[in-house]
Amino acid sequence: MALRRGGTAVAFPLLLPPRRQTATRAAAGGQPPENVVRVPWALRLRLQRGARRRQGQAAAAVGRRPGKLLLRSRRPELSQPRWQTVGRWERPQLVSAGWKHRKACGDYFQLEPSQEAAPALQAPPSEAGQGASFAEMGLQPSLLAGLEGLSIGRPTAVQRLAIPALRRGRSALCAAETGSGKTLAYLLPLLDGLLSRPEGPAAEEAEAAAASPRGLVVLPSRELAAQVGAVAAALCRPAGLQVRGLTGGGAAGGLRRQLRAAPPGAAVLLGTPGAVREALRRRFLALGRLRWMVLDEADALMDESFAEPLEEILAHAPLAAGAPGPTGPGEARTQVVVVGATFPAGLSQTLGKFTDVGQFVTLATQSLHRLPPHVQQKFVRLKGRDKLPELLQLLKERPATGGAVLIFCNSASTVNWLGYILDDHKIKHLRLQGQMSAAARAGIFASFQKGDVSVLVCTDLASRGLDTSSVQLVVNYDFPDTLQDYLHRVGRVGRVGSKAPGAVVSFVTHRWDVDLVRKIETAARKRTGLPGMDSSINNRPPKGG
Repeated sequence: MALRRGGTAVAFPLLLPPRRQTATRAAAGGQPPENVVRVPWALRLRLQRGARRRQGQAAAAVGRRPGKLLLRSRRPELSQPRWQTVGRWERPQLVSAGWKHRKACGDYFQLEPSQEAAPALQAPPSEAGQGASFAEMGLQPSLLAGLEGLSIGRPTAVQRLAIPALRRGRSALCAAETGSGKTLAYLLPLLDGLLSRPEGPAAEEAEAAAASPRGLVVLPSRELAAQVGAVAAALCRPAGLQVRGLTGGGAAGGLRRQLRAAPPGAAVLLGTPGAVREALRRRFLALGRLRWMVLDEADALMDESFAEPLEEILAHAPLAAGAPGPTGPGEARTQVVVVGATFPAGLSQTLGKFTDVGQFVTLATQSLHRLPPHVQQKFVRLKGRDKLPELLQLLKERPATGGAVLIFCNSASTVNWLGYILDDHKIKHLRLQGQMSAAARAGIFASFQKGDVSVLVCTDLASRGLDTSSVQLVVNYDFPDTLQDYLHRVGRVGRVGSKAPGAVVSFVTHRWDVDLVRKIETAARKRTGLPGMDSSINNRPPKGG
């Protein structure tokens, strides 16, 4: 090293630490020395073990048969075999991790069925041999005769759970996966209670001026009311109980005619919130004799459009006359049963204004809030303009014997627009959305159920509670807004009574859709329930929620 001072160069020796042997050899060979990074031995072993484990998993996934996959990806290295378990705190490598990028369009993955039968048909080991049949549950013979008329001989998981509890008179939250038989789970024990405690003609004459049912079922749609009404009528016919429906959409005179069509002693009334509220306001209906009330599809009933009518109905019912739960044979109380597959956070607050929700018992199945393991579910990342060609290809490649198809859209305008496109392509279909008039909606879903038309384009109006056992394909043309909506839509296939498990195809187009898909994929890989759902009515919602 040299420094110049006053034009004279002065040399100083550069003192360096002694070089290592490897660096000296490199310099002697004419190559510049390189910096050496030493990796700790423990870290090196851990990295090697992780690499061997990943290689083994990839080799096993490739070597196994396709039918043994839990999740099949377009990229085989991201597929997950059925035997592989992702830990609770482990972060799996998701197919949908990069789906927010535009270059991800065209990617897809699908969840393969891991079992053949619906979970609702499988009895838990702890309940084996207990209440294995409806007769062993102690139901009235006339109800057993009604079940024979419906060709139903074996109870499902939710029915084995709910019927004994509801027969004891407890108010309850009945939570079970879609398509598991919740309608019979609440109708059978509640009708059994009416048959075991009949009322004399004096009580009927006292309320002759207005219809006064002993049982009330509140449902969010006229289609669901008609469906549940048909099941209730079949059960009640051998017992001589009368069942009537009450739906709105017309003038007040229509409500009066619907109620007058029922005899004064009609035992059960099924109605939509708006129609029941209007009948109460006009004093066509009285709830003084009400023994039980069911709120079916509770999450839909808690929608802002139904909130006020529902609170008025609860205010008219004698809920505060006695606490839920039997305290004596002469207690005048109304048993409340809240039914659904998903529940909103404000449900306990609404019910708490009229009854003690702390006394409710929660009846929940083991498969609640889980993805159906017997239904194939495919997720396709697409651009918005590619959704229509993809749908048309699906429908045209569908075999004639492939069962019915449900196509879900997020808005009524999309239903109408898509319907016009299908008309242009000569694809016969029906449309169902909430903005239709009552006259236009009448009979549409019944026609679809009968098989007159095999394609139904609809909004989430058709995703709650309706019996779609003939459906074998659900297409989410618009990806649902919430995980709850996804569970209800996917529950339209693989129901109890379906001939085939069916499949679901979802088009993923928006960035916010990807957020939901990631949660679904994570739950599938970890074999856990979907996040953000609560099946307990006693838990208060968080502040600001």
